[in-house]
Order: sequence, then structure tokens, then C-alpha cells
Amino acid sequence: MSAHQPDDLQRIYHARFGQAVEYRKAVWRVLVDEFFQTYVRPDARVMDLGCGYGEFINQVRAGKKFAMDLNPDAPRWLGADTEFILHDCSQRWPLTDGAVNVVFTSNLFEHLPHKAALGQTLDEIRRCLAKDGLLVAMGPNIKFVPGSYWDFWDHYVPLTELSLSEALETRGFAIDRCEDRFLPYTMARGPQYPVAFLSLYLKLRLAWKFLGKQFLVIARKPAESP
Repeated sequence: MSAHQPDDLQRIYHARFGQAVEYRKAVWRVLVDEFFQTYVRPDARVMDLGCGYGEFINQVRAGKKFAMDLNPDAPRWLGADTEFILHDCSQRWPLTDGAVNVVFTSNLFEHLPHKAALGQTLDEIRRCLAKDGLLVAMGPNIKFVPGSYWDFWDHYVPLTELSLSEALETRGFAIDRCEDRFLPYTMARGPQYPVAFLSLYLKLRLAWKFLGKQFLVIARKPAESP
């Protein structure tokens, strides 16, 4: 579910990210290779939820790739090995129960129009995850960006690592990892630092405490789940 029509989403994201596509690819290559690939087996079935321009799903190594978004521009940025699903994530997904091993999402949940839509999305994530499957979610932590969070036209649902974790636990997820500070806030505005700095940043956990303004929550659907 989105508060914006597809053509509105096209305009918003082209204006916000259209001039930084190559830089974002380079950044996500480092993020995937040096961090996120750890959570994705090479034979895993992976869903990139709110895939945007495919920065994550195009880089990750997986057995089967899915990408879901409401932006009709998204498919032209995706690799041929990715199945694109143009779909409202808060409605029942066109996938069978337990169809994927990992759902990855970056900076999506805050764009949903209200918490009811987020709750419905989490329910679909749980349904479509295989037993012992993972949700890997990151997004702006309202504790650390209380004013600048609202600088983006399409931000609606403020979250912290704890509020998201609570929502997941009430739906039967187990929290494997919960970081209040992970990455800096945004690549949409501000300078484009050399990607080598990012590689160093990922290794220096102390730097997260000063510069990190996005949470990271990794939740598991327990093996004994129905």
C-alpha cells in the first residue's frame, strides 16, 4: 500500500535518486559483499521488498531472486535473473506459503501510509518465509533523526529498532539481531564519499555509534512455526 500513485512514485524517486544511480550501485556492492551476503545462502530464495532500482537484489548471490515494488520504473533496473512483482506489499502476495528463505528490505517501512499497512506487510512476510527464514530490515531510526526524518515527502511511519522488534515479536518472529545504529541516514542528499570509506566504516563498530542513524533488525521465523 502506498499513499502515492505509481506515476507519483516515478517522479519522486527519479528526482531523488536518478542522478546517483552509479554511486548507489557502488555503495551497495560493498554493503552486500562485506555485510548482507552473510545472511543469504547462495542457494536461497530471496525477496527484495521495495526493491527500488535493484541495488541490493542485483548484487546479492542467491538461487532465486524476487523483487517487489509499486514503482513501474523498477523492472528496467533489474537483472534478467530477477522476477519482478508489481504489487502492494500490504496485500496478499502472489507467492505460496514458505516460498522464500530471506526477505530483505531497506528504507521501505517508513513509506507505508500507516501502521496497519505495516502490520499487514509483516504478516505477509511471515507467511511467505520458509521455516527458519530471515527478515533483514533497515530504515531510519526516529530517535536519531527526529526532525530530518520529515524532510522527505513520502515518509509516514516513524519507527525505532525497538518498535519494529515489538511488532515482529507479536507476530511470532524471534529477533536475531537488533542494532539501534547501523548506517548513516541517507544517500539521497549530501556528499558522495569514496566507497572505500564505507568498507572501513563497516569494520569499525565504534563509528556506528557516532554516525549510524538507521536501525538494523534481523528477525527469524522459528522452525517450529505453523
